[in-house]
Amino acid sequence: MSSFEESGHMYQFLVSFTVQPEHRDDFVEAAGRAARDSLANEPGSRRFEIIADAENPDVFYLNEAYADVEAFDAHAGGPYFAAFFAQVGAYAEGPTWLMKGNLVGDKAAA
Repeated sequence: MSSFEESGHMYQFLVSFTVQPEHRDDFVEAAGRAARDSLANEPGSRRFEIIADAENPDVFYLNEAYADVEAFDAHAGGPYFAAFFAQVGAYAEGPTWLMKGNLVGDKAAA
């Protein structure tokens, strides 16, 4: 692990998607596949969480973390990212960027 990662400076973001109601399960399945494949095969992928909105069942959030912005760029240029958007593009609006940046400070204090 690099000193950059040890100090907690991972690149993270939160995006939202609004999904057509009849495709909620499809979206979760596609995002889950992208998460599993990315975490298993992209060395810079650290976290990929799928979160259902508490008030609107058609809204989902993807909370992702990468070793650094270069690792995210590699993910965005990779096959799992492309496959995800190819599948969900017909029924999901997004992503809407809600937050992106580098974690600062001690992870234990967060």
